[in-house]
Amino acid sequence: MNRFVSWFLNVAYVGLLVIFSPIILYRAVAHGKYRQGFRQKFLGLVPELPQLQAPKRRIWFHAVSVGEINLLRPLLAMIREERPDWECVVSTTSLTGMQLAKRLYAADHKVFYCPLDFSWAVFTAIRRIRPNMLVLAEQEIWPNLFYAAKKHGVKLALINGRFGESGYRRYKRFRLFFRPILRMLDVIAVQSETYAGWFHSVGAYGDTIEITGSMKFDGAQTDRNNPKTVQLANLAGINVDSEIVFLAGSTQEPEEEYALDAFEKLKDSWPQLKLILVPRHPERFEAVANLLESRGVDWMRRTQLDSQPDKKGKRVLLVDCVGELGAWWGVSKIAFVGGSMGSRGGQNMLEPAAFGAAVSFGPNTKNFRDIVDLLLQNDAAIVVHDSNEMFKFVQKCLEQPDFARQLGDRGCELVKRNLGATKKTLNLLK
Repeated sequence: MNRFVSWFLNVAYVGLLVIFSPIILYRAVAHGKYRQGFRQKFLGLVPELPQLQAPKRRIWFHAVSVGEINLLRPLLAMIREERPDWECVVSTTSLTGMQLAKRLYAADHKVFYCPLDFSWAVFTAIRRIRPNMLVLAEQEIWPNLFYAAKKHGVKLALINGRFGESGYRRYKRFRLFFRPILRMLDVIAVQSETYAGWFHSVGAYGDTIEITGSMKFDGAQTDRNNPKTVQLANLAGINVDSEIVFLAGSTQEPEEEYALDAFEKLKDSWPQLKLILVPRHPERFEAVANLLESRGVDWMRRTQLDSQPDKKGKRVLLVDCVGELGAWWGVSKIAFVGGSMGSRGGQNMLEPAAFGAAVSFGPNTKNFRDIVDLLLQNDAAIVVHDSNEMFKFVQKCLEQPDFARQLGDRGCELVKRNLGATKKTLNLLK
């Protein structure tokens, strides 16, 4: 990659911004997106840090949004324990990612917005951060950022690497363009043999690719009695011993409606049944609230529980805040993992599986193909295709508790068998 390609990309990015500016403007006004971090995103004016003297090292971790921010938790904890001479800084792209990153990491690490992939922004950011290594999570491949890092002698690593099927086809179609970009990476740590083959076929050097497994297994909590889950259960008035929680998490339209349909059909026969809805995107919180109001459901908001404890104990809860889903899964006995009925491609199924919940998800899970294959091969999850199948799954879990328990036990054991990717990843970074 050279300077001409870099500036060609700048022009292309500007063109895309112009084309999508009406959508960007609407989301900025209606949902508050894209308003924060302008100077960091467009000018690269991230925090300016001093040059570290050897043997100290500075590692810049970039995680695009909430899922990737959570992915870093066990790795950063392990680095703090094993390599205290490494100073870690964390960037993200989305507003929700920033909110979570500040809550999780700001006490110990610099947190900032990653610059957009304009050459002037990324070169400025690299000069201000002065990293020894730049580590990107999963499928964050940015040509100008890579180019700026290599020009400044910064090592490049991609961790927990994967492609969605559509992403792989796109990269393969344009592999002549992506080959030199992928070959700038010093380490590509991938989740499976399938992804290793895909990265190699797109153009990455074979000797830079290492199979570590998925770090999502290591980030999954298995103890239902962890302090955060216990706190949330008490806050919502949930008795985990006597009540059965059906939780639909990371949902998009119409998945909340399907979950509500199942609950309403079963609630009279099963008075111990409760429903928790956790939409994937904050801009949908009000839409789901309106759905609950229109159906005449006796429900409560998560954000009201701290200030209005009298509202706790209702049978339907809308979690209208970001970053708590991982702990809420711990109160569930029956789980539906959203983003899987539409085109999104699924969300992380391992969190409810690790807690031993009976896990279900829709048929469209292309972004988690290897994890889904493992769960299905081990009879640790069920695919539901529509509202009726979701209802029948919840009904079966209620009527046949042994079925639900065995499904959950197999999921929990699967997670425990696949731990260790974080340690392998750290060894590669070392």
